[in-house]
Amino acid sequence: MFSGIIEYLGTVGSVSKLGRGRSLSIEAGPLAEQAKPGDSLAVNGVCLTATAVHGEMIEAEAVAETLAKTTLGNLTRGDRVNLERPLTAGGRIHGHLVQGHVDTVTRVLTLEELPESVLMAFALDDQLGPYVVGRGSVAVDGVSLTVARLDEDRFTCSIIGYTLAHTTLGLVRPGSRVNVETDIIGKYVVSTLARIGAGGSGVSEAKLREWGY
Repeated sequence: MFSGIIEYLGTVGSVSKLGRGRSLSIEAGPLAEQAKPGDSLAVNGVCLTATAVHGEMIEAEAVAETLAKTTLGNLTRGDRVNLERPLTAGGRIHGHLVQGHVDTVTRVLTLEELPESVLMAFALDDQLGPYVVGRGSVAVDGVSLTVARLDEDRFTCSIIGYTLAHTTLGLVRPGSRVNVETDIIGKYVVSTLARIGAGGSGVSEAKLREWGY
C-alpha cells in the first residue's frame, strides 16, 4: 500500500525483454540503500517487486499483463519515473491510500498555466467515470491528486510547482499517456451500491452516475 507521495524521481537505466515481460533497472538514489529483493516499489504508480539491488540501482520485473494495462511497456533507457516505497504501519498518510494497481491508461488533454500551478486535464472514459468524483482523490502516474473539476469527458487537477518539479508530471504534455488509479474506497462504494441495485433496491448504474459516483 502506498500514499501517492513521490519520494524520488528515478531514471531508467536499462530495459530488457524477459519472456513476454520486461526487466527494468532503475536508478533509485537513496531509496536503494535499504531496499532488498522481495520489497515492493511503486514505479509510475505500478506496484512492482524488487528482484535485485546493486548500489543505487533496483531491478524489477513487469509481466505481460502489467505491460498491457500500464505505460511501463513504453519505458526506455533515460526515462524518468516516479518512485515510492510502501507505507509503514503507524506512519502518516499525506496523500491517500494507493494500491499500485492501475485501473487504466488515459491521456493528458490540456495544460493551463497559472501563476503558481498548472491545471492539467485528463481524458475521462466510461471505465473511469463512476469512480472519479469532484474534490475526490486520484493517483496519476502514482501521484496523489485532488480532482478540482469534473466534466463529462475529462477531469482536471491543479498541480503545484513543487509537484511539477519533483515528479514526472512536470514533463508531460498534451497527448502524453499516464497511469490512473482511482480511490479504492470509491470502488468499494460503487461496487456495493451496484450489488444492492441488482438486488432490487433501484440503485442503477445510471443513478450512480447521477450522484457523481
